[in-house]
Amino acid sequence: MTPTPEEDLSTPYAIEPAAVRRFHEEGFAKLSGVLAASTVEAYEPEITAKVVELNTQHLPLAERDTYGKAFLQVTNLWQHSAKVRELVFSRRLAGIAAALLGVPSVRLYHDQALYKEPGGGITPWHADQYYWPLSSDRTVTVWLPLQETPAEMGPLSFAAGSHRFAFGRDLPISDDSERALRQALATQDFPVEETPYRLGDASFHGGWTFHRAAPNRSATARRVMTVIYMAADITVAEPTNDFQRSDLAMWLPGTKVGGVPGSPLNPVLYG
Repeated sequence: MTPTPEEDLSTPYAIEPAAVRRFHEEGFAKLSGVLAASTVEAYEPEITAKVVELNTQHLPLAERDTYGKAFLQVTNLWQHSAKVRELVFSRRLAGIAAALLGVPSVRLYHDQALYKEPGGGITPWHADQYYWPLSSDRTVTVWLPLQETPAEMGPLSFAAGSHRFAFGRDLPISDDSERALRQALATQDFPVEETPYRLGDASFHGGWTFHRAAPNRSATARRVMTVIYMAADITVAEPTNDFQRSDLAMWLPGTKVGGVPGSPLNPVLYG
């Protein structure tokens, strides 16, 4: 019997020990049937409507830089929609994040919708935590496609084991990060996983895991919802670049260096 979306989002997911081991060994875990297809279908229209409403990128693809061609990016949709809040605050998703990190509880960093338009370009190799002023690697992002995502749409790909690779951690998403990391990761022989996602599948990757995505060669937008979690007791680190300074002000308001994020934007979602 198919659960209701509300039941699906609140019922624990039976995560296998092998998935936890893989996350620790390879820096990511791709899981099947994280949500029922009907649950994803119930939330996609609202997420898409909010992306259309809140998107501020209006340049034609041809006039954008590499980052701008990679995707439309809209953040903290949960603040603009009670329905999207249900998904972002899901105990099922947050429980998986806690289990993979090996921590008793996690809190929200922020969410973001990433829509790769038809003809959208690559998402260059990068590690997310370059942007985050956080004191440890106890962070994880769920990447939840809102449609079947075959190879032609540019599913997320990961360099397995790269979360232990220090090179490139000072590179923002750019043409430079794509060139430098493509060469460095190949030299290290990190296996690259790039496989399609079925509707309801999701992947979880650590903050220092290098990942990228191919162009969207289909005629349909590749619609993805992400939520970034952090261990509930993580502390804020001194920012090391302008992006981290911006993140501190935007996503961790009122939190001082050395403090635990406790603002209304960073609620505990599990534990």
